[in-house]
Amino acid sequence: MLTLKQRTLLAVAAATVAVLAVGAPASTAALGSEQAKASRPSATAARGAAYIETRLLFGTERPDGGPDVTDEQFMAFIDRNVTPGFPSGLTVQDGRGQWRDSNGTIERERSYELILLYPAMEAHVRDALIERIREAYVAAYAQDSVARLDEPTLADF
Repeated sequence: MLTLKQRTLLAVAAATVAVLAVGAPASTAALGSEQAKASRPSATAARGAAYIETRLLFGTERPDGGPDVTDEQFMAFIDRNVTPGFPSGLTVQDGRGQWRDSNGTIERERSYELILLYPAMEAHVRDALIERIREAYVAAYAQDSVARLDEPTLADF
């Protein structure tokens, strides 16, 4: 006959073996087993082709004290400077921007966000076009800069 202590140890050992046996497939999958990966359905299937998403942030207040850039001026700028290089499409969103100027003052202004999607294999060609857009806006509207964010992504149309 087993003592209470021996029965408790035996129960703990049995439970441990059961947990290890149940956890083994998950452990194998967590370690990256190709067989385990192949047998599991994907929670989210990757879809689309490799693209780059570039976002440009345009301020509308002029540091030189001139009038703010209007919607009409901005859309004319898009038609003239962006659409020819990105005729397949683009997105413009209204925004409210905030940034710290060179004097340490927090500046707030109405802004625009331009979103461009293009095939990743065209990135080297598109880079020059995007830089020309930024330079043209800075020159046309006396801006300090136009912020640029680039992100690799997948796109499916």
